[in-house]
Amino acid sequence: MTFKDFNFNEQLAEGIQSMGYNTPTAIQAQAIPVILSGKDIIACAQTGTGKTASYLLPVLNDISNSGSGHQISTLILGPTRELVQQIDQQVEGLAYFTEVSSLAVFGGGDGIAYEQQKRGIQNKVDIVIATPGRLIAFLTSGALKLDQLKHFVLDEADRMLDMGFFQDIMRIITYLPTDRQTLLFSATMPGKIRTLARSILKNPEQINIALSQPAVGISQQIYRVHDAQKTKLIEVLLRSGLYTSTIIFASTKEKVKALAKDLKHAQINAEPFHSDMNQGEREEVLLSFKNRQLPVVIGTDALSRGIDVEGIDLVINYDVPGDPEDYIHRIGRTARAATTGTAVTLVNKHDERRLTNIQSLIDKKIEEITLPADIGAIPEQKPQFDNNKRRGGRNNRKPQGNRSGGVKGQSQGKKS
Repeated sequence: MTFKDFNFNEQLAEGIQSMGYNTPTAIQAQAIPVILSGKDIIACAQTGTGKTASYLLPVLNDISNSGSGHQISTLILGPTRELVQQIDQQVEGLAYFTEVSSLAVFGGGDGIAYEQQKRGIQNKVDIVIATPGRLIAFLTSGALKLDQLKHFVLDEADRMLDMGFFQDIMRIITYLPTDRQTLLFSATMPGKIRTLARSILKNPEQINIALSQPAVGISQQIYRVHDAQKTKLIEVLLRSGLYTSTIIFASTKEKVKALAKDLKHAQINAEPFHSDMNQGEREEVLLSFKNRQLPVVIGTDALSRGIDVEGIDLVINYDVPGDPEDYIHRIGRTARAATTGTAVTLVNKHDERRLTNIQSLIDKKIEEITLPADIGAIPEQKPQFDNNKRRGGRNNRKPQGNRSGGVKGQSQGKKS
């Protein structure tokens, strides 16, 4: 199958060709015909599988064919400003030869940014791509009307719920016409996503693509280390000359800041990416990284779904993520579009259960690499709990540790 088989209109087909698209991915091959037919859809596909184009292409085709006259016919909702901006950039590329227009709407800027977005809405566009908070501000003020809406897309729906946006999503729904096509895309499918889907979709077609499996091109590795050895090992990896573009994930923004400071002190060109930075600073870091001017960026899990950059050849997990799904999203930043890459995870003596949960999810034992001699001795491996032993005795109690796996709880705050 090629994209020609979808019979997109000539202008859109020209945009697809200019973007270098030829053969659709699995999610595109399954989702595009369903969306073209007008049905609602709930699709589960991990990052890096081409899901954005799987909903953009049929929507752009419909707008191009209908000649809506630049009325807002499509709303795409995303959890972060970075994702919203990336979707907007993809619209610009695919729709370059059409007359379809789009606008990215997100918070975090000053009053000037708000007014610019407001003028963009008033100038009439076909597609609005927004974070929930800023969108609600425009809806409640009356600056944005969605009575002509035909397509409503929720991208990274699971992430939005994790960030506490359920009530905001339901509030936004009240401003939408009931006669619409709703497309829900999520990297995972916990019960709360299915609850949301039942609330807002009508007889949806369900598609599941390679749920929770890393790309085959990723070389997954672990090093067993003490926390005090992590930064030195990272320096060794970055100085090896094997990697040109690296993302390092840490569990907190405090660790992100500290590691960035340490690497800069070691004369390694690295920049942090975290919520304490203003919008302009974050955009500058991502642009420099995307343009290969910055070889190393350090962030939390918010970055794992908020960045879409090709050519990343190394991902380092400074901390083992507590949720195995987050491991999938982190390492999914490399080996995109059928390329190859390396994912290195630093495991301390308290991380064994988290590592076990990850290996259980991916159904694979991750290769352990010997720590370089000049880094020092590795920590002793923590004994694993034997499920076959009798529980409840003083000597057979299950070791205490961080809980992982399953459905994550909602965070205390929310951003848009």
